[in-house]
Amino acid sequence: MKKYDVVIIGAGPAGYAAAMRAVDFKKKVALIEKKQLGGAGIHHGALWSKTWWELSREAFSLRKHGEALNTGGVQFNFKKLKSEVQKAVQERMDQLEHHMHNINVSIEEGLFEYIQGNAKVKDPNTVEIQNFEETTQISADYIIVATGSRPRLLPEIPIDEECIFTSDGLDKLEEFPKSMVIVGAGVIGCEFATIFSNFGHTKVHLIDKGDRILPFEDEDVVKVIEKNLEAKNVLIHRNSRLIDMRKEGQMVAYTLEYTDGSKEVFRVEKALVSVGRVPRYENLFESNMDIKIDGRGIIDDLTQTSIPNIYAVGDITADISLVNVGELEGRFAIERIFGKPERPLIYENISTIMFLSPEVAGVGMNEIQAQNSGLGYKVVSIDYSCIPRAIAMRNTQGFIKIMVTDDEHQKILGMRVVGEHASSAIQAVALLISMDRGIRELAELIHPHPSIIEGIQECGRMLLGKSMLKPAVLRHAMVCKTYEKGKYKDLIVV
Repeated sequence: MKKYDVVIIGAGPAGYAAAMRAVDFKKKVALIEKKQLGGAGIHHGALWSKTWWELSREAFSLRKHGEALNTGGVQFNFKKLKSEVQKAVQERMDQLEHHMHNINVSIEEGLFEYIQGNAKVKDPNTVEIQNFEETTQISADYIIVATGSRPRLLPEIPIDEECIFTSDGLDKLEEFPKSMVIVGAGVIGCEFATIFSNFGHTKVHLIDKGDRILPFEDEDVVKVIEKNLEAKNVLIHRNSRLIDMRKEGQMVAYTLEYTDGSKEVFRVEKALVSVGRVPRYENLFESNMDIKIDGRGIIDDLTQTSIPNIYAVGDITADISLVNVGELEGRFAIERIFGKPERPLIYENISTIMFLSPEVAGVGMNEIQAQNSGLGYKVVSIDYSCIPRAIAMRNTQGFIKIMVTDDEHQKILGMRVVGEHASSAIQAVALLISMDRGIRELAELIHPHPSIIEGIQECGRMLLGKSMLKPAVLRHAMVCKTYEKGKYKDLIVV
């Protein structure tokens, strides 16, 4: 039986990051993957869908500026677009394959091994691997499970990945459907609603059981996204409950019940069920192994499970399900096992991007979270119409919003940016949150001009009472207020 220092099950973002960090420690590591290198993060998740989003954004720009660019009435070729997405996926795959298969050459022969097969943890030190040829067992001092997640299924909906899809099956589409319903108005559902509506070939229906999409986000953020989706002819079914969904010939029929008790039947070409993801741990452990699991995933204490030498990272845990978080956890687990982590594993400064129209980037708390925590805070926002770069881009839709503690320190609690280049505005604030620092440093930085992040500087200056643009003059575009005990107080002095 082959012996390793650490065996990692799952070669998605979290598992791959853990394996490469183990190599840094000169440890003998086996990385096991049963399907595709890169996991859902490449093939059905972040890279795949965001390539579609980038292409759709360019397509919408052509449609929007068609008259000025003499491209009015442009049609988009689905097969060529799909080919471009597949090239992006393959490019990243090839890079990881090349890197992985040559890692031993540059470091130490035999240090790293990639194994294709289906893995099962038999006991705390033994992993069984089954592939087409044989079943073998290997042993390790430590085991890290990083098998990711899969789309959540609804048993009453006949998902066949031909007419009714999950996000894992959408790559089987061969053309733009004329119409599509999306079940679920969370991040993934809204991202696909954005993608398909951007191209203009698909009438999109979006089912939302509440009175607004993205219920976890602040109302001012949601209003912008809803306005843009509806401007692209997206039909948002608010306050609706899906009663049934069925295939009728080449169409999909679904019935909604509204809060007033009325019902309505709709027919579309395709359907996408996007109601979250669930951890993939079925048949991963021998039945007699006492590893603690709940409905959200494997329960871990800073990546360590209830079995001391078994660790869990990425989507399989009950923590935040994001590629960057999975990579962070994978690296942290290795550092905890073989060394001492240089930094604690914290989630308060995790940066996120929602690929919508426009994109939404965030770090730290939003106002809903702060209010639910009973915090009082100051909040400032500046409209993109006040930012020269946005004016130059001819796209001033959006805003920057920063929350700080309501005291003399004004430590940053969180930020949301809605608009073009939103993601470029996040990292400095994430760093300040992790350092438990205030707004003053951000206000005094010299930011590049013209850039969207100049809006962050102006927010900081507004909090310090020394902004260049005065909110008392531009009340329609600049906000400065406090929140305490369920009430806002305007701080702008006229």
